[in-house]
Amino acid sequence: MSSDHNDARSVAVEQLRAFGLSAYAARTFVALESLGEATAQEVSELVDVPRTRVYDAVEELREQGLVDVQQSSPKRFWAVSAETAARHVEQEYAHRVNVLTDALDSIETRERSSEQRGVWTVTGSDTVTQRVVDFVRTADREVVYTTDEQLLGETVTDVLREASDRGVSIRLAEMADSAERTFQDEVPGAEPFESLWDWSDTPAGRLLMVDSEKTLVSVLVGDSPRDETAIWGSGDANSLVIVLRALFTWQLGGE
Repeated sequence: MSSDHNDARSVAVEQLRAFGLSAYAARTFVALESLGEATAQEVSELVDVPRTRVYDAVEELREQGLVDVQQSSPKRFWAVSAETAARHVEQEYAHRVNVLTDALDSIETRERSSEQRGVWTVTGSDTVTQRVVDFVRTADREVVYTTDEQLLGETVTDVLREASDRGVSIRLAEMADSAERTFQDEVPGAEPFESLWDWSDTPAGRLLMVDSEKTLVSVLVGDSPRDETAIWGSGDANSLVIVLRALFTWQLGGE
C-alpha cells in the first residue's frame, strides 16, 4: 500500500479523533471507508483495532449515524460516504460552537464592552488578526488602519469592506505600493492618507484605531508573520488609546 495512502489514513484518523471519536472508532471508520463494507475480522486485519473492539467502535459510530449494520452472520458494517460524514461532523461542530457561544454569552461580564484597563498583549499573527477583525466589527464611525505587506489577508480586507458597506469611514495609512493596491481593489471606499514614516523600514506590523476608542499596534519580532506580537487597549481613558488617538488625529489633520 502506498505511503500517500497511509499518510491520508493517518490524517483522517487524527481529524476524527479531534472531533471526539475514540481511537478505535476513528480507525474503524477509516477502514470501512477503504473497504466499502466489511466484517469485524476484515477491519481488524486492515487497521490496528482488535477484532473484539471493532464491535464497540461500530456501536459508537452507529450512534453518530456514521455506520450501518447488516444483521448477518458474521455481521457486516457499512460506512456512510466521506461527503456525508464530513457534513455530519460540520453540523455537529456548528451545534457545539452555538452551544458554547450561548453559554459564554450568558456568563460574560458586561464590562467587556466598556473600557479595558491597562494595555493587553496578544501573540501570533492569527490571533492578532482575530483581534483586528473583532474590533473592526464593532466600528460605528471610523476605522484607521495600516499594515505590513506580509500580513495582508482576505480576512481583514473582507471585514474592512463590510464596515465600509455599512457606512463606516475607512482610513488607510500609506503602505507599500502593492499593499495599497490590494486595499484599493478590495475596499474601494477606503480613503488613503500620508504616513509620517516609511513603513517598510520599520519592524511594525499593524496599527489600528476604531472609533477613537479601541487601538492596537503590533510588531514583527522574528522572520515569520507567526512571530507577530501586539498590544491593544480600549476606552476613552486608556493610555494606549490616548497616545495613538493623538498620533492619528495629528496625522489626519483633525482637531
